[in-house]
Amino acid sequence: MPEIQNFIRRLPKAELHLHLEGTIAPETLVELSTRHDRHPLTLHDAEALYRFSDFTEFIESFKAVTRRLRHPEDYELAAWRMMQHLTAQGVVHAEVYISVGVIYMWRNFDPRCFEPIFEGLERARNRAARELGLSLYWIFDAVRHFTVEEADRVFRKADEMREFYPSIIGIGLGGDERVARSAPFRHLYARAAAAGLRLTNHAGETTGPEAIWEALSIGSERIGHALSAIQDEKLLQELKARNASTGIELNPTSNVRTGVCSSFAAHPLRQYFDRELLVTLNSDDPAFFGSDLSNEFLLAHTQQGFTRDELRQLAANSFRASFLPEAEKAAWLAQINTSA
Repeated sequence: MPEIQNFIRRLPKAELHLHLEGTIAPETLVELSTRHDRHPLTLHDAEALYRFSDFTEFIESFKAVTRRLRHPEDYELAAWRMMQHLTAQGVVHAEVYISVGVIYMWRNFDPRCFEPIFEGLERARNRAARELGLSLYWIFDAVRHFTVEEADRVFRKADEMREFYPSIIGIGLGGDERVARSAPFRHLYARAAAAGLRLTNHAGETTGPEAIWEALSIGSERIGHALSAIQDEKLLQELKARNASTGIELNPTSNVRTGVCSSFAAHPLRQYFDRELLVTLNSDDPAFFGSDLSNEFLLAHTQQGFTRDELRQLAANSFRASFLPEAEKAAWLAQINTSA
């Protein structure tokens, strides 16, 4: 393995924009299909579900995979496989989105359906903490193009359950920005913040910079994608001014694969970094996009010329932008500073 890849593997990293369902590899999907489908998928069939040409087709592919997650044991398997792969990359902390809104939709919005599923996820998380030394938080993600009332259900469940599960750290709004803006969810974000939940939001992936301004206006502490911020100089200045408090979760390969960015080299990662925004690298849905976090670091090096010191800075940013306690952030930052 080339030395730069060894360096990236040894570098302590946090991943902050990762969808559990998007980590399910075709091989695991075949295993899930064998459990549930009358005519199970072959590996060839499963791999075909991961092919798409734009964001709309990606959403349909994502749905096809999530339909095979039916029981708590399925979620436990998917989570455990995800955690093993994170650890293999040198990821020591992750903050993972669960598509709670989709779970409710598939189960006719039965309010009793989620707790058994979450117990399966927690079994995997506790095992990873014991056996792999991985720390992990969950973010409950609502689907913005469902109704505000359905997002309310997701966010209330996060608030209700966090008393018993401190691993539930925050909320988010995923889904199709082209269909639903952030402003209708303003009161839900205010209530979640008052309850102590941290606030994330997908914005500026398939929409313009106005969507990022709106996400900031409702209190979002981290912005997922923020691809279109590069179009607005005033917004870049605002994000720089907020760089101690507002993290930017960048997902370059994801943006290339969904057709909203032409290439990794053309992604504004380098420009944001040079402007001193609090940017982090993430993989989003690695099984769909064919690039995990280690590979995103490698591409930053090969496609945008990031030096080892700059890769260290990206790793440090991932902890600074995390929702970890300050003492834990400081401990990981000290390790990064001394990494070879």
